[in-house]
Amino acid sequence: MKVAITGGSGFVGTHLGRYILSIGHEVTAWGSRSTFQRIDHPGFRYMSADTTRPGAWQETVADADLVFNLAGRNIFQRWSGKYKRQIYDSRVLTTRHLVDALSKSNRGVLISTSAVGFYGDCGDTELTESSPLGKGFLAEVARDWEAEAMAAATHGIRVVIARFGVVLGADGGALSKMLPAFRSFVGGPLGDGQQWLPWVHIEDLVAALWFLASNSDCTGPYNMCAPHPVRNGVMASMLGKTLGRPAVMPVPAFMLKMMMGELSGVLLGSQRALPARLQAAGFEFRFSELEPALKKLVRPNQ
Repeated sequence: MKVAITGGSGFVGTHLGRYILSIGHEVTAWGSRSTFQRIDHPGFRYMSADTTRPGAWQETVADADLVFNLAGRNIFQRWSGKYKRQIYDSRVLTTRHLVDALSKSNRGVLISTSAVGFYGDCGDTELTESSPLGKGFLAEVARDWEAEAMAAATHGIRVVIARFGVVLGADGGALSKMLPAFRSFVGGPLGDGQQWLPWVHIEDLVAALWFLASNSDCTGPYNMCAPHPVRNGVMASMLGKTLGRPAVMPVPAFMLKMMMGELSGVLLGSQRALPARLQAAGFEFRFSELEPALKKLVRPNQ
């Protein structure tokens, strides 16, 4: 099978590409890096491209049997007006150009990323795929992002929307940003720590993406998060325990707002998202509880 991945040089894209190659398929990855050397395999091809613009990269799309759309600028840095536009364009315009290219083939499968930010800040409310669109910048991005992807369905393409939670991996994602502070004895919860964190281990995320790609009955939105979300304070406590470090240095909400501006609302927001449709489809999580997931990532040889 020929598989294509936008955002293929990123954290999730790298893990997904390696997995697909390991089970015998070919992978073409697009990314913004000029070169990419983290995957060395005869079945792997990397192309540097600005996917927010039409270009030669689209010519390879029609040949793919399966496309994973993972492109998007990192949201975890202070947002200026210019950077918010980059967050939006890197997702929405990339998806639009991808669907334009796919429309010429009228076949295949598109697995397109979104995020649980779709639901906005919902406090303690349990969120399934049928929960309504929330408020805020990231909810607006997710709305338009998903709409562009679903347009591919009018061309006979099966479309799956993968709403990512917080992805945990030792070599990237949220955990890699948290570890230095905890290892330096200054880790702790954000704000009051009561906000819900919909997390997922990178191995489960990759397995779930392939599960959705491989099951022809799967269409529409799926929450890509473990079945047992935890509060931010619990995450901090468990990570400290796993590292053998205290987790008693909270970052006050006012300080987050000073340091991160509008982004602080995302860090302090709460999404108690559940993978209702993924589990109903028969997917089984390897890491459904946070503590063993953290132990696997932080102390892999124990």
